[in-house]
Amino acid sequence: LGLDLEELEEIEEDAGLGNGGLGRLAACFLDSMATLGLAAYGYGIRYEFGIFNQKIVNGWQVEEADDWLRYGNPWEKARPEYMLPVHFYGRVKHTPDGVKWLDTQVVLAMPYDTPVPGYQNNTVNTMRLWSAKAPNDFKLHDFNVGGYIEAVLDRNLAENISRVLYPNDNFFEGKELRLKQEYFVVAATLQDIIRRFKSSKFGCRDPVRTCFETFPDKVAIQLNDTHPALAIPELMRILVDVEKVDWDKAWEITKKTCAYTNHTVLPEALERWPVSMFESLLPRHLEIIYAINQRHLDHVAALFPGDVDRLRRMSVIEEGDCKRINMAHLCVIGSHAVNGVARIHSEIVKQSVFKDFYELEPEKFQNKTNGITPRRWLLLCNPGLADTIVEKIGEGFLTDLSQLKKLLPLVDDEALIQDVAKVKQENKLKFSAFLEKEYKVKINPSSMFDVHVKRIHEYKRQLLNCLHIITLYNRIKKDPAKAFVPRTVMIGGKAAPGYHMAKMIIKLVTSIGSVVNHDPVVGDKLKVIFLENYRVSLAEKVIPAADLSQQISTAGTEASGTGNMKFMLNGALTIGTMDGANVEMAEEAGAENLFIFGMRVEDVEALDRKGYNAREYYDRLPELKQAVDQISSGFFSPKEPDCFRDVVNMLLNHDRFKVFADYEAYVACQAQVDQLYQNPREWTKKVIRNIACSGKFSSDRTITEYARDIWGVEPSDLQIPLPNLPR
Repeated sequence: LGLDLEELEEIEEDAGLGNGGLGRLAACFLDSMATLGLAAYGYGIRYEFGIFNQKIVNGWQVEEADDWLRYGNPWEKARPEYMLPVHFYGRVKHTPDGVKWLDTQVVLAMPYDTPVPGYQNNTVNTMRLWSAKAPNDFKLHDFNVGGYIEAVLDRNLAENISRVLYPNDNFFEGKELRLKQEYFVVAATLQDIIRRFKSSKFGCRDPVRTCFETFPDKVAIQLNDTHPALAIPELMRILVDVEKVDWDKAWEITKKTCAYTNHTVLPEALERWPVSMFESLLPRHLEIIYAINQRHLDHVAALFPGDVDRLRRMSVIEEGDCKRINMAHLCVIGSHAVNGVARIHSEIVKQSVFKDFYELEPEKFQNKTNGITPRRWLLLCNPGLADTIVEKIGEGFLTDLSQLKKLLPLVDDEALIQDVAKVKQENKLKFSAFLEKEYKVKINPSSMFDVHVKRIHEYKRQLLNCLHIITLYNRIKKDPAKAFVPRTVMIGGKAAPGYHMAKMIIKLVTSIGSVVNHDPVVGDKLKVIFLENYRVSLAEKVIPAADLSQQISTAGTEASGTGNMKFMLNGALTIGTMDGANVEMAEEAGAENLFIFGMRVEDVEALDRKGYNAREYYDRLPELKQAVDQISSGFFSPKEPDCFRDVVNMLLNHDRFKVFADYEAYVACQAQVDQLYQNPREWTKKVIRNIACSGKFSSDRTITEYARDIWGVEPSDLQIPLPNLPR
């Protein structure tokens, strides 16, 4: 047709239906489940507006609506025949023949199915996303005298449920609409699961299949963080109130069916819903949660008589000025398995966040280190590197990434060293051309591409990167004649619209850029680029071009990270702390093949006990003091000298993430990076070692572990026959 496929691909909108690692992990998992031949479904909400598009205006983030469905979505198929009702509000009536939830408001859930093909195995699974629809009699039965037009316009109230994604990453904001979204996806999904169970020939001998004994043998529900935690009381409500299963049996079924994955240890991210909100929105679920909690606390009290503080700590209900429901506690109690997403994180989960629960049921707690799909994150985004690897070891690694180990004996193979370096250079040239075309910025493609892309958050310490950039700038200015390893520092990521400090961090990066990039003394030794509107489609371009991957969160704060794995697989070296999956990356490749620096979890804990004093570092380290004073004095914001007052005040007086404590080690480690980069052959050999050792971080491995250890199913690598061939 005379069309260029690459041009066509560029036109397609990202389905930006998640915030960061959590949603992207689910997408990788769907790809792996299909590729491993598992009969698995991904359920979620079909948001009309996904994560906002980020524009940078005068150096500040400005949000605009992501109208991703504007031109239609060819991959989805609406399934009105499976539309289901979801109930809100109303009242609870206890009758001799059971509990009734009455006078509810109904919203319809319309499913849209998207196919999820496995890699070359003829398996196609389904992702089913729910959209909210008002019923046709919505508000019309309310004896509205002549209020017909108003009643039809009020349909928007119901349909707003699936209107927009809440843009917070690692932060809980207790809004009623968000709670409605959480119940909406859970209620629709559970009805769908139960319908499928009942109509299945495997369900039960019982002709109408009212027998739920076999339910956990046929169904596994994995809770991706606490956002679908209501699945636990909702399944109980259906079993007890609707299907008339007795409480203890229903609880056994629920626990055997559900499993919970924890994705963060930051206290501000944990979901704690006000009881008052439940009282009006989900009154029956509140009763069920109280009953679950009562039985749970009775059990704990029997094992630890007189330990009232333990009961307080372990309760699902938090007492206080505003009574709250701790959704994480509900998930732990209502699941048969609880897992963290990297080894170090799973240990922190057991030793601090859920310590009391671990003491009660240690066998419940597991680790499942995250992974990424090599189909998207190598084959699709980096065909040059994939070809180079195929030439050396065949293509088996695409469905068994551990085979990358076969590259280890070839680490001194001159042809391979050359090819890997050549592919990286080509990717850098291509990305440079893209930046020039899209953002009119000219960069030096022979400079080191130093990349820090992820959501903007204090714990991810983009500020530590900023301090290093300023330090490099000051060193160039101090001795312009000195040889210097040229760098292009790229920082990208979205800040939650209400997160003031994150927005200030973006403004700081752009402000540093406008000084550094226009200083003739610096030339092309140092460039600072803020990558606007970081999203999956941009990640697919920047990651294959990166030389250095920054993974510099304070030890003990990043549960896993998955961007770190993408960079490793695509031939970048990592500078990072011993946090999240970085620990296992260093273990797989050898710590000497990463640039590891800074405090370990133990050091952070020791510093907390001692008391972190930022001024101590500020006074002791002249380069740090100079950088901080420049930010503070308005050197980077001459038109508004106290622009960054809040940032400096935070760093000096209440920095939970201890940026200054790791500054010295970070800057020293960056000097080692510079030193190695000057020896391209040794650099590339380290790159090859990293790629060869990245096999563990395939989501195929992760999903195989979930399947065997939690869901009780066996993955298969068999290709099923094409539909037009006999079975």
